[in-house]
Amino acid sequence: MIKQPVWPKLLPSSVVVGVATLGVVGRLKAPGTWGSLAGVLWYTVFFMHLHPIAVMVGSLLLLYLGVAFCGEAEVRLAKVDPGEIVLDEFVAIPWCFFGLELILATSNAWMVFVAGFLLFRLFDILKPFGINRLQRYRGGIGVVADDLAAALATCVVLNVVFRLVPLP
Repeated sequence: MIKQPVWPKLLPSSVVVGVATLGVVGRLKAPGTWGSLAGVLWYTVFFMHLHPIAVMVGSLLLLYLGVAFCGEAEVRLAKVDPGEIVLDEFVAIPWCFFGLELILATSNAWMVFVAGFLLFRLFDILKPFGINRLQRYRGGIGVVADDLAAALATCVVLNVVFRLVPLP
């Protein structure tokens, strides 16, 4: 079993909870939706124009940080996968867009982002394909795993659809 990183225990609660909730984002109505939107914006600004290997490395680093902060925030908030923790959605979003680099370099990128955002939210909320079973893992892994699975399901659908349906 993968253990929760120890280093977040050394940080003050305000930092741990602040990062895990993305500050005020976790206190908004429908926080998962806002956390997902923040992830799309992050991807657009910081990842979209990077080489796919750099995106993969950055995405893996974000996942690690997500597991670390989300797991420790659960402890500090004394709740299991609370809605105000939105870092899990945020770190999962880049995984929605792997393999779509050529389409994202066109003027039709907005269609991919809208479709990716909507599909991710649908899969994150409904948790089909056994995604719901991933929540039984404890700590940050359980918080992040279902969102990563929703992002990977989104990635598959987006890649199939945008390869089969030519964009104008």
